[in-house]
Amino acid sequence: MENASVSAQGQAHQAQIMENPLQNYLLGILISICGNVLISFSLNIQKYAHVRQAQRGSKPYYTSGVWWCGVTLMGVGELGNFAAYGFAPASLIAPLGCVSVIASVVISVVFLKETVYTSDIVGGTLAITGTYLLVTFAPHTSTHITAHLVQYYFISWHFLLYLLIEIILFCILLYLYKRRNVKHIVVVMLLVALLASLTVISVKAVSGMITESIQGQLQLIYPIFYVMLVVMVASCGFQIKFLNQAMKMFDATEVVPINFVFFTTSAIVAGIVFYQEFEGLALLNILMFLLGCLLSFLGIFLIARNRPKIKQQDSNFIEMNRIPGRTRTDKVQPEAKTPTYGSLAAKLMCSSTGQTDES
Repeated sequence: MENASVSAQGQAHQAQIMENPLQNYLLGILISICGNVLISFSLNIQKYAHVRQAQRGSKPYYTSGVWWCGVTLMGVGELGNFAAYGFAPASLIAPLGCVSVIASVVISVVFLKETVYTSDIVGGTLAITGTYLLVTFAPHTSTHITAHLVQYYFISWHFLLYLLIEIILFCILLYLYKRRNVKHIVVVMLLVALLASLTVISVKAVSGMITESIQGQLQLIYPIFYVMLVVMVASCGFQIKFLNQAMKMFDATEVVPINFVFFTTSAIVAGIVFYQEFEGLALLNILMFLLGCLLSFLGIFLIARNRPKIKQQDSNFIEMNRIPGRTRTDKVQPEAKTPTYGSLAAKLMCSSTGQTDES
């Protein structure tokens, strides 16, 4: 009798996992694409507001109505991405983030009159092709996310093992970053990616349970909903913190493509491990899906390669050949054979413009 009860419970979970209305799947894709397009519009609107305020040189950018319009659009776009996780697999929604990069390039060329490069066209073509493969060969199974199902996944042995490995890796990377002062971009972006996997898992859980509640099956009364909500907020907060640190230390043309690749990879792995999204998927579908990811990654790298780099210069120092009225006339570092080797002033002579200093 007890075995029959356990078997029935397993079948109930299996029924929840395998049930998949195709319209929900397509709706999730459409919401995600629209959300990413809105995000790209918002970024370009904010950029336009910054440029306009810089030209006028009057009020701060946050007093501009155009800038606030961009911020509002970004909020709507991110809300759309959040909702999309409730309808489609996480392993599909995350790679669709390349739509935002493609749309941003198109918008910046058309409206902001930025230069279009050959690599932009090639990269955009590759990214679009990859997106088509992702949508076509991604797992077309979407789950009805309920509190009981999330609890069932949460205590599964493969997720607990995955979580343990993530914690160990995160501690090692954090030790290298904080204690050993290893400031390599891969270390920082791996910290972001490990947090992002937890973000994707919790976002899909929260979004799915809210969707089920709206459809009539109240899920907000279960503690697991609030556990996932806390995980979502905490992981998002620390993810943004490390991402901002990366943006300060490295150029955006390096951070954006690496973050896209690492985030997408971690989201796909999280979807496979926690939500078992590749269960029952044919080998051909898996290979074509991975090819779509690879093409999207390559396309994003090509697009980001020719984006203008922001040169940061410390305002506390002035180059020697930029000192007003002074000209550097010799080498800063003397020859090693001279008696005064190692003395900065040994071979440094500055002369005033139009006159000679005589001591």
